[in-house]
Amino acid sequence: MNAVDYSGYPDSRPEFAAAFQQLANLATRRAVEGQPVELCTPLMFLAKAEIIRHGVALGVDFAATVSCYQASAGGEACGRCDACRLRAEGFRAAGLPDPTRYALRAGA
Repeated sequence: MNAVDYSGYPDSRPEFAAAFQQLANLATRRAVEGQPVELCTPLMFLAKAEIIRHGVALGVDFAATVSCYQASAGGEACGRCDACRLRAEGFRAAGLPDPTRYALRAGA
C-alpha cells in the first residue's frame, strides 16, 4: 500500500487504511475480545525509488515480481498502465536497471 498510487487506486489512501483498520476492529472476534487489529503500512509514504532501494537491501528479486494489473499469462507487464509507469520511474529514480519483463517497454 503506497499513497503515490492513490490517484488510480483509492484503496491505497491513508484514509482507506484507517477505515479498514476501524472496520477490522469492529468486525473481528479478536478485536472485540480485547486484541485490536493494527494495520501496518510501512511503505505508505515512501517514494517508489525508496521502496525499490529498501527491497534491494532486503534481497528482493524484483525480476520475479510484477506490478501490472494487466500482465499477460506469462507474467509480462503491459508497460503502459499507471502501475507500470510508476514502477519504471521508480527504478529510474533509484538509479537501478528495471528487471521487469514488459510486453511493450514503458514509454513506448
